[in-house]
Amino acid sequence: MSPATLKVALAGALLLLLATAGGVWKVQDWRYGKQLAEQSGAHQADLTAISNAAAAQQRTEQDKRLALEQRLAASDQTHHEALTNAQKDQARLRDRLATSDLRLSVLLAEDSTGGCSMSAATGAGGVVHGGARARLDPAHAQRIIGITDEGDRGLIALQACQAYVREVSH
Repeated sequence: MSPATLKVALAGALLLLLATAGGVWKVQDWRYGKQLAEQSGAHQADLTAISNAAAAQQRTEQDKRLALEQRLAASDQTHHEALTNAQKDQARLRDRLATSDLRLSVLLAEDSTGGCSMSAATGAGGVVHGGARARLDPAHAQRIIGITDEGDRGLIALQACQAYVREVSH
């Protein structure tokens, strides 16, 4: 073989080798492209599943919150009714004291000299049994009723707070 034919054969072999190598690279590029597409699809499916789970959890938490708000509203209504009833009772009692329909009295301490004790005072509704009693001035009775009214409202508010804490902590 002549050196020129050898050069041509060598150049042809080189061209064939380059063409084959280019084809191999092309096939590998297709294969890797396919793998990347599959991985991308799997990643997208994972993201969708995570998103759906987060949305379901958020709906569950919203439902729990709504149920708690409804229970608290019912509890608030109950305590509001209790407060209203207590205020009405106190107002009736104040009215009865103001019209002298009712008189408050206090038990007197016995005389330390061993003297006689006063007879029991009779009230508008019946006889008061027991030791000696003294009737309170209506103004003082009104003040005492006002104090007990504030105490009742405080107790009702405390019960409402305790019920709220119990509901929220569960």
